[in-house]
Amino acid sequence: MHPQHRALSQQGTFAEALSESLVSHFDGVVPSSRKELMSLAGVGRKTANVVRSVCFDIPSFAVDTQVERVSKRLGLAKPQDDVLKVEEKLRRKIDRSRWNKGHHLFIFFGRYLCTARNPKCEQCPFHETICRRDRLEKNIQK
Repeated sequence: MHPQHRALSQQGTFAEALSESLVSHFDGVVPSSRKELMSLAGVGRKTANVVRSVCFDIPSFAVDTQVERVSKRLGLAKPQDDVLKVEEKLRRKIDRSRWNKGHHLFIFFGRYLCTARNPKCEQCPFHETICRRDRLEKNIQK
């Protein structure tokens, strides 16, 4: 099977399992609690936080690869922190009223400016002040 077809097939299986657990456990109504969301097939903490934030406007801070990378480069988290630790630190450092928007701002900043491979450091307002990218990369190369 072609890799793209396999991926679509897996997504279909995931969607089917998610739908079945949503109907069987919650009468087809999407729950709003993180615990209940994470009980659904294929839903982890990040997805639960996104659903809470976007669908229910409940302050949540989902940490994906962009959020994790930006947080570490800007010194908001340590290089060895896992995503849960990064989330905890961001939740402590950022006012709760800004979590939902902040999550998206971190994503876009990481996607378009502070990218993984070729960051646009010359355009970054934090490059000469708080960015730790150079120090992080030196530690990785050792």
